[in-house]
Amino acid sequence: MENITLNVKGMSCQHCVKAVEGSVGQLQGVKKVSVKLDKGLVDVEFDPTIMSLETIKETIDDQGYDVE
Repeated sequence: MENITLNVKGMSCQHCVKAVEGSVGQLQGVKKVSVKLDKGLVDVEFDPTIMSLETIKETIDDQGYDVE
């Protein structure tokens, strides 16, 4: 398992948290997702042999947020 922390811009409310955690959490190989709304951070624990970091970033981007 690999742990990453992503800087995500544009999250401002609990709806944003649910959108990101829900969409990323459904990806195969993702074990845990945690949004720190006040800091604009998303922690993801995932299996890199199943899921790529790029796909995780694209999934967040598809929800309307900017991943740095």
